[in-house]
Amino acid sequence: MRTWNDYKNHVKSIDSKNRKTIEEVESIASIVGAVIEQRNKLGLSQRELASLCGMPQSSVARIESFKTIPNLETLLKIMKPLGLKLTVSK
Repeated sequence: MRTWNDYKNHVKSIDSKNRKTIEEVESIASIVGAVIEQRNKLGLSQRELASLCGMPQSSVARIESFKTIPNLETLLKIMKPLGLKLTVSK
C-alpha cells in the first residue's frame, strides 16, 4: 500500500465494522473541514464565530481540532452564521 487512501480502502474491504467507523470519521471530517474552510474564507476567527453562535471559543476549537464531535443542534448553530446548510442524501 502506497498511500493512506490505499490503506483505508484495504481496511474497508476486509473489515465491515472498521469500514463503518472509517466512513463515519470521514463524514465528520468532511463537515468540520467545510466549517473551517468557510470560517477562514469569511475571515472570522474562532472567537468571532463562537461569539456569533453564543458559545465559548474553546468549544469551536475542540470541534475544529476533532477533540469533540458536535451534536446536531451545535453543528447547525455553527453552520448558520457561516451561511452553510446541512444536506442529507441517500
